Formats: sequence, structure tokens, C-alpha cells
Amino acid sequence: MHVSCIKRYMGESPDLISDLPQSILENILTRLSIRDAIRTSVLSTKWRYKWSTLTDLAFDEKCVSPSTDRALVETNLVRFITGVLLLHQGPIHKFHLSTSSLQCRPDIDQWLLFLSRNGIKELVLELGEGEFRVPSCLFKCLKLTRLELCHCEFDPPKSFNGFSSLKSLNLHQILVSPEAIESLISGCPLLEFLSLSYFDSLVLSISAPNLMYLYLDGEFKDIFLENTPKLVAISVSMYMHEDVADFEQSSDYNLVKFLGGVPLLEKLVGYIYFTKYLSIGDDPGRLPITYIHLKTIELYQVSFEDANEVLVLLRLVTHSPNLKELKVSASPIQLFPLEEESFDLFERDYFEYKLPRLETVRMTDVSGIRNELEFIRFLMGTSPVLETVIVTSSLSDKDARMEMVVELLRFPRVSPRAQLLFLQD
Repeated sequence: MHVSCIKRYMGESPDLISDLPQSILENILTRLSIRDAIRTSVLSTKWRYKWSTLTDLAFDEKCVSPSTDRALVETNLVRFITGVLLLHQGPIHKFHLSTSSLQCRPDIDQWLLFLSRNGIKELVLELGEGEFRVPSCLFKCLKLTRLELCHCEFDPPKSFNGFSSLKSLNLHQILVSPEAIESLISGCPLLEFLSLSYFDSLVLSISAPNLMYLYLDGEFKDIFLENTPKLVAISVSMYMHEDVADFEQSSDYNLVKFLGGVPLLEKLVGYIYFTKYLSIGDDPGRLPITYIHLKTIELYQVSFEDANEVLVLLRLVTHSPNLKELKVSASPIQLFPLEEESFDLFERDYFEYKLPRLETVRMTDVSGIRNELEFIRFLMGTSPVLETVIVTSSLSDKDARMEMVVELLRFPRVSPRAQLLFLQD
């Protein structure tokens, strides 16, 4: 609803909108941008200060007139936000600032000080790249339930014991010590959602007994899920500048170390190098856990030339009896011409397993090497309710593609409804 629409409606008598219950008026205002909400002041005397009690405030560069002069936009935005806060009445529960113009301005410190005294519960700061250091007053916002920070330096004081009410924490490209981030996480006992992105060379231990959703993206050397029994969704992207030596080497099996304590897991997504990371360590044989709630697995850039990575894939699939959807992309082959080590993974007892709930399989970037095809054969031969197998090939040679299709069509299927779809990238 736009201000002009309200004004046209109120131009007729009686003034029906102004006489609506306060809760409905507040609902109308919250659906407007803060700039339009303030403009409702011109509608009538009854509306002059209604916007000033809004508990949710969101600011971005659209709050001020556009200009090619970045300094002017910055100045106008600071004036606008400061003016709104000075005229505001009552508590502010949510404050969202998204701008690339403001970085190290002392005005941000003043705003945060003001918010810390007004019952702030949700704070989102999406700033441009700079050197903004989070002020100490932020660590006094003990009613926070949600905190999102982008492009900041985060250094809690030694006296800080955490946010006792925080349920959602999102840190993007934050300068912070490993000790501080671990202390922050463990100091948020109600934390349910955690997202950490663009962290470099970090060995991370996570202790969060109520955590349900975990998203990690960065150059993590090692990750320990020490106390996360309620996790239902995990998404991990791991990057390396050089090779697998960047990961911490240990005899402990990373698959067990990382996923051994998440019995309620429902969805697992792993991007580049994740299966490589999980494959490090000594395989104990059968895993000490069964993922009875796991319904979706998505693993990208899996090296089917690496027996250890293929083993991780098999371990996860065979220990997830209620798995319904599986998506796997293969990493580009490294051996040229196509020569493979003689792995015996599929000569073991894996065909004794059954995948009783698996319905959909999508394999992408398949080049036709033996372990890729054997894995597909394994899935088709152990999934009685399988409906669709989609195979996307990365091969450019037409004869090689045709040879792969012929072999795939020969694989036995235990599901009478299973359909094989072959696609070309």
C-alpha cells in the first residue's frame, strides 16, 4: 500500500482509516518502507506521529534521493537515520541497516548506543567493506534474539558472557579470533541458527545444544561439532588455496568427528572439498550412528577417482534408511587418459543394503569412469521405490556418451517404476 493510495482514500469523508484500531494502523505502517511511513504524517493530524512508535526499522540507500555523489548519499542517509531515531518514541525491537556507503562512521556507534538502551531484539548490519569495529555497547544488548553482521571487526570484551536470548547468528566476512567466535557460540545457549561465511584458516569447535540449522562457508581447516544434538540441517562449503594438506591431518575419521553426533539430521548439503574433508582419517568400518531422519543429501564436487571420497558417499547413503532424495555432482577427472585404480568398493557387501525410501537420484557432471557407473548401478539395484534417476554427462564425445547410455540401461532395477533420464550438459 502506497501513501498516495491512503491519501486518496482519506480524501473522502468520513475518515475511516484514521478511526481503525491502533493494531491495524500499525500493521499498515509496517508494510510501508520507513520513508513512506514517515510521509503518512501529512495525511492528517492524527497521523503526524504514528510512525514514531514503529518497533521495526529498516534503512537502506533507498531512504534518500539517488545521486551519483556518494558523499552526498552518505551524508543524507546519516541525517535521515539520526532524525528518525531522535523522533522515535518507545522501544525498537528490530533495526536493519543495509548500505555500502557507511563503513567507519562514528554515527553508527551512536545509533547502536541508542538501540542498546531501547530494547533491541533483532539487529542486522550489512555494511560495505571497511574497518568498522563493533562498539562495546553492542555486547550490552542482552535481549538480542537475532544478530547479523557483515564486514565488521568483532572483538568482545573479556567480561562478555554471551547473548543469553540469541537464537539466530549470522556473521559474514567478520574479523574475529577463533577463541572469540567459539566463546560467542557457547555463550548463546538458545542458539538455533548459525551461519558463518568467508572465514579463513579457521579451526572451529561448535558447542550449541539447541542449534538446528548450520551454514558454514570458508577456508576451514577443521570443524568439531562437540555438542549439537538437535541439528536438522547442515550446509558446508570448504575452500583451499593449495591442496588437501591445508586440512588438519588426524587418525580420527572426520566423517565420524563431524557427523557422529547429529542423530536428528534431516538435510545435508556439502560443496567443494567437503567430501574430501570427511574422508580424512581412519575408516572405522560401519558408522556408530544411523541417520533415521535424513531425507535429503546433496554433495557437490565428489571425486569418484578417490576411493576414500566414494567410501564417504557410500557410508552416508547406507546409514540413511529413510533417504528420499540424493543429488551428487562429480568433480572433473584428473587422470588422462581415463585410467583408474582398481578399487574394490563395490565388490564388498554393499548390495546387501536396501534404500527403502529413496525416490529421486540426480547425478551431474558424470564422465563415465567406473566408480561413477558402479555407484549408479548400486543405487538402482538397492532402491525398491526409486522413481527417477537423472544422469547429466560432462562428456563431449558422442560415441562415449552413447556407450555410457547403453551401459546404464543394462543395469538391473529393483523398482518397477524407476525411470532413467540421460541429459547432456
